[in-house]
Amino acid sequence: MSSSSSPGRNEKVLFWASFFTLIAAGIGFSVRGFILKDWGNQFGFTQSELGTITGGGLIGFGIAIIFFSFCADQFGYGKLMLVAFLLHASSAIVTFAATPVYGMYGKEGAYWCLYIGMWLFALGNGTCEAVINPLTATLFPRNKTHWLNILHAGWPLGLILGAAIGLVFKFSLPDLRWEFKLGVFLVPVLLYGLMMFGRAFPHSEAKSSGVSMGTMVLSLLSPILLFLFVLHALVGYVELGTDSWIVNITDRVLKDETKALLAFIWTNALMFTLRFFAGPIVERINPVGLLFVSALLGTAGLFMLGQPFTNEVWLWMAAVSVYGLGKTFYWPTMLGVISERFPKGGALALGISGGLGMISAGLLGGPGIGYKQDYFAVQKLKELSLPTYERYAAPKASGFPVFSSVAPDALPPVAGLDNGKLKVFDDWSGVIDESGNRKEGKKTTLESDIETVARLEAEGKPAGKELKESLEGLKKWWDKDGQANYAADKEKLSEARLYGAKQALLYTAVVPAALAAGFLLLILYFMVTGGYKQVHLESERPHRAAGGAPAEDWGR
Repeated sequence: MSSSSSPGRNEKVLFWASFFTLIAAGIGFSVRGFILKDWGNQFGFTQSELGTITGGGLIGFGIAIIFFSFCADQFGYGKLMLVAFLLHASSAIVTFAATPVYGMYGKEGAYWCLYIGMWLFALGNGTCEAVINPLTATLFPRNKTHWLNILHAGWPLGLILGAAIGLVFKFSLPDLRWEFKLGVFLVPVLLYGLMMFGRAFPHSEAKSSGVSMGTMVLSLLSPILLFLFVLHALVGYVELGTDSWIVNITDRVLKDETKALLAFIWTNALMFTLRFFAGPIVERINPVGLLFVSALLGTAGLFMLGQPFTNEVWLWMAAVSVYGLGKTFYWPTMLGVISERFPKGGALALGISGGLGMISAGLLGGPGIGYKQDYFAVQKLKELSLPTYERYAAPKASGFPVFSSVAPDALPPVAGLDNGKLKVFDDWSGVIDESGNRKEGKKTTLESDIETVARLEAEGKPAGKELKESLEGLKKWWDKDGQANYAADKEKLSEARLYGAKQALLYTAVVPAALAAGFLLLILYFMVTGGYKQVHLESERPHRAAGGAPAEDWGR
């Protein structure tokens, strides 16, 4: 590899190909969010079934990162990127097969196509992540944090493109089939495949320096590295966990789905832009200092989002901007610190760190923030009207993942508000005018779902006994209790749900506050041990990537 600080042509191509893998991941996650309704309407899925289909995304992503990180230095980056390309391509094929399979095997066949397709997509993303982080650190050994931040600008760009695609299709092509919407993610997949095909991949810094797998594993036992792993898990909780809810919560605050999507696009545009400037910032304050400032901003942003004064559009946008500034540098700078300080850990250290962040987001972040919304909304609604709560209470109590079983007094299981009933309530709000009269030609989702089930049965395609009973039960409840008390419940439900959403963000601010404390401890540690310095390995053989014979080719 070139010893020059200026990257060569081969380095640039590999880097931007890696960048496109994150664009593909971002588009795929974003687009899947707004085609869930299409899947529900076409195949007759319940909300729970749709949640199960998408639920493995972040967890599968994290598992794949860790698993393939054990293989990266042994099998080579080229071979793993071929695996990632095949996983991404096969995820599209299996997912698109849902429609023809549905015609042959009904709802269950479509369910398995979508479920397996989601896992293949997640595994493809995880395989890419296991490669592109150590690959970037290898390509740019003198500016790791800077280039890792630029690399991870691809993720918010993918989310922006996905959200923009959603808005365009919503207003310009509302009847376009979901296969075309989802198929957009294949464009960056094909681009990174073409860019990496036949390309010379370098050996990792650790492999080039003759570091064995045993040494890599032993390096993981460093107390500082283990502490960084814990901090990265907290980063996953607050960044990806909050991101999974922020559009929903913004919609609740601003009462406008389009404004919520625009706010989401704005924060990700901010993140995308700022990640290109990590290098100059790190030159002034070291990476741990940047993480400390980021954590302080993240705490301030979430604290403001949880306050009543940010219920207005521009004040909410200002608070979201502060939060966006805070989360911008978390993920890539964490990877930069680990790569700079623990190069002997190779791809394994980077993969475990990123994998723990993803798994934390999937197991704790998203579900934990959901629990907090339920807990505080229920508290508020009970204060406002116990009968309203009893009408909308979920049949079963659920707790904060893991912690409710460990500390039931502090985080007790709670019977939150039933999402099925709330969906009926929200849909009813959309089909009546301010006088309470039914808008002409408008149907609720419940009514459409019941019609869908009837159509499926008429076509000889059973929709499922459980789904039919669920829809009939909701219709019976709405006709008897929901609609009759709609006017009395409307304001109370709205106030309680808004309170729950904002309190969830307020309490989530504890996580970046804990991150700030952790980064401050690291700053003090480096101050007493001679300062933060990047550790370099002495190579025993050349990387042979830029301008030389291939270290390894795509798929070799």
